[in-house]
Amino acid sequence: MSSEVEERAGGGSIEDMGPVDYLVIEFPGNRMTGEGFPLLVDLVDRGVIRILDLVFVRKDVDGSVVAVELRDLGDEVDLSVFEGASSGLLDQGDIDDAGVALEPGNSAGIIVYENTWAAPFARAMRRAGAQLVAAGRIPVQSLLATLDAMEDPTDGR
Repeated sequence: MSSEVEERAGGGSIEDMGPVDYLVIEFPGNRMTGEGFPLLVDLVDRGVIRILDLVFVRKDVDGSVVAVELRDLGDEVDLSVFEGASSGLLDQGDIDDAGVALEPGNSAGIIVYENTWAAPFARAMRRAGAQLVAAGRIPVQSLLATLDAMEDPTDGR
């Protein structure tokens, strides 16, 4: 990460940061209830994560993907607490890539966040000369399917 990126991500040294992840959360029919946003704020307030970027996008029926301003998302959900959550790490290419996962007529939130809870561990590993060489996620649906198959040995999977 260049010093310019470190600056955009909130300063400090890259060696001090925890792992950085992203999520693309789709809202069918552009409908957001806001139910999860207080939980996201709580994670930030408790120092579990630090939001580097939060961008909302919409995929139109013609397949085009556009960024949407927080204030343009409607009055159903108060998102003002997230105003200014932009390090500049996301660009149009990232928005287009996220749009590939979306169904036309839906919107999404793209969140880039630092796992601050893991920063002390990451720093210790770096000091010891270790490096992260792979990472991944196991989708909840895959876990549930595996557990279901374990419970039903006649399933044949």
